[in-house]
Amino acid sequence: MLEKKKVIGKQRNSKMCFVCGMDNPIGLKAQFYNMEDGSVMTPFRYTENAQSFPKRVHGGLVATMLDELGLRALWAKYSEEMLGVTMSMEVKLRKPVPYNEDLIGRGIVQRDASQFASMKAEIFNGQGNLLAEAILKYIKLDVEQIVQGVSFHEEMCYLIEDGVKELPARFSV
Repeated sequence: MLEKKKVIGKQRNSKMCFVCGMDNPIGLKAQFYNMEDGSVMTPFRYTENAQSFPKRVHGGLVATMLDELGLRALWAKYSEEMLGVTMSMEVKLRKPVPYNEDLIGRGIVQRDASQFASMKAEIFNGQGNLLAEAILKYIKLDVEQIVQGVSFHEEMCYLIEDGVKELPARFSV
């Protein structure tokens, strides 16, 4: 039987973000879960809209999910009030990432300081094979320092309760 990790919380979704936006017609609509080990995980799938070569997701869209997992890892450690922007991202595409297949994303904070944080993000296929990974460095900022005239709470308005209590755990740390 496949080992499972316990979900301890659910993160909010936005309106129009490509990764988590519930109103974005071509977005992934990914749901993010805070895990008992301090990580964040998301079961998701790319659609054919994300294609580069046939049967493969464009590397830039793979990097987009890895970037999102970096911020979501900060939220798993602190709260959704912790914001920041990517300063750097080192992406390694290990194997082709397929579309129309179930995938799992995982992010965790590796190093944390008052103004900066470093996270590891990974994408796995349904068999637990590592497809892509990234090391991300973020600078922590208030929402007003990122963009003015936007209400963070208005944009991150969806909390979709779905009863998920566990996710697969046979992935690297």
